Amino acid sequence: MISLLIVDDHPVVRNGLRGMFSADPRFEVLGEAGDGAEAIVAGEALRPDVILMDLRMPRVDGVCAIWELARRGVPARVLVLTTYDTDSDVLPAIEAGATGYLLKDAPSEELFRAVEAAAQGQAALSPAVATRLMRQMRQPASEPLSQRELEVLELVARGSTNREAARQLFISEATVKTHLLHAYAKLGVNDRAAAVAAAFSRGYLSPERCGRRRPQARPRRP
Repeated sequence: MISLLIVDDHPVVRNGLRGMFSADPRFEVLGEAGDGAEAIVAGEALRPDVILMDLRMPRVDGVCAIWELARRGVPARVLVLTTYDTDSDVLPAIEAGATGYLLKDAPSEELFRAVEAAAQGQAALSPAVATRLMRQMRQPASEPLSQRELEVLELVARGSTNREAARQLFISEATVKTHLLHAYAKLGVNDRAAAVAAAFSRGYLSPERCGRRRPQARPRRP
């Protein structure tokens, strides 16, 4: 029997998943959590085989919860179950350590198989997600990001606007936009969210958006 922790900020979704898995003798639902913070506490306390993890939740999101669970040594496999399959959602979740990634419109039998695979440490990916990851892997190597481009992307990853990033780095807003455009070209993306996701995936960024202290901006040169 595979033990489960269900993490989703919508009670109706949690109730539906609990009912579906509880009705199958292959699974045992140990508990539920309404956001990433609760998931971290429950994961440590319950030690399930598999955690079904939503991504976009209040307080602590799914990606940050995955990072923190891994940091604390919780052995549970994490299977992301979400509505979103964009690069900005998929890549950070896989980089954080998710074993699988399914969409909420997956049939119940596909979800059951994915949980069984995750419990054995096997990857379980929806076709759309697998296609995205393959495309990412096939992209040719690009010129590395400069230090200033990394600084800009780190601030963007924490939610800073171009104006806020400019103020913290003591440069103009136009210069921030230029650095972002250069980063887009090097990463092969077209927007801020995809750039941050690609930077996480390629190891340029660590999970600092999950609460670590922001580095101090460089002082203006005389």
